[in-house]
Amino acid sequence: MSKSKETPERRRERLRGEELKRNPTGNMNDAFHRAETGNLADLVGSLGWKGIGILLLVIIIGFIVASLF
Repeated sequence: MSKSKETPERRRERLRGEELKRNPTGNMNDAFHRAETGNLADLVGSLGWKGIGILLLVIIIGFIVASLF
């Protein structure tokens, strides 16, 4: 696949891979901080619009059930 027809998601992954090769200790630091805070961008990127809708629905229903008790 040529770089001009590269999707934004593939471009992000390619750039992330290049950064990991250049700076492996920074990757270890990022992994420690990601475990503490989570990474919403990766979650949203992997789910798609249907998955995000289901996730939001589950959160709203959970909030309603929790407020009843």
